[in-house]
Amino acid sequence: MAAELALQLRGVVAEEDPPLRSLAESWVATGPPGGWSRKQELGHLVDSATNNRVRFIRAALEGGYHGPSYDGPGWVEMGGYAQMPWSDLVALWKALNLALASTLDRIPEDRLRVPCSVGEAPSATLEFVIRDYILHMRHHLDRILGRESLTRYPSASAPKA
Repeated sequence: MAAELALQLRGVVAEEDPPLRSLAESWVATGPPGGWSRKQELGHLVDSATNNRVRFIRAALEGGYHGPSYDGPGWVEMGGYAQMPWSDLVALWKALNLALASTLDRIPEDRLRVPCSVGEAPSATLEFVIRDYILHMRHHLDRILGRESLTRYPSASAPKA
C-alpha cells in the first residue's frame, strides 16, 4: 500500500511538472484578489511537502504522530515564494515531492495504521494523512493551473486511528 501511494505521488509529479513549467512568470505572479499569487500557492505546496515529510517519517519511526498545525500565511511569507523565479519554485516542488515519494516507499505497511494528529484536529491513520496530502496537492495544482474542475478537498471525514 505505501508503495502504491508513492507511485501515485510520483504520477502526480510527472503529470503536473510539464504544465507547471509552461506557465508564464507574469501569470504566476498573479492570483485572485486578496488571495495568494500562483507562486505563493505553489510555495504553500512546498511547505506542505516539508511539513508532511516530518509527519510521515515520525509516524513511521515512532508509531504515531502528534504535532503542531501549520501557519499557512506565515510560512508562505517567510518562504519568500512571491520573489522566487517560477522555474526554481517548480523545481523545488518537484524535488521535495520525489523525495517524499522515496520516503513513502520505505514506510512499513503496518505503520500506515498508526495514529496521526495535527494541531487540534482529530486523529487519523497515517494512510489517511498521506492520501489527504495527495488530494490537497491536486486541489491546489488544479487552482494554480486554472482548471475549471477542482479536485475535491478537504477530503471526507478522517477515519479514526
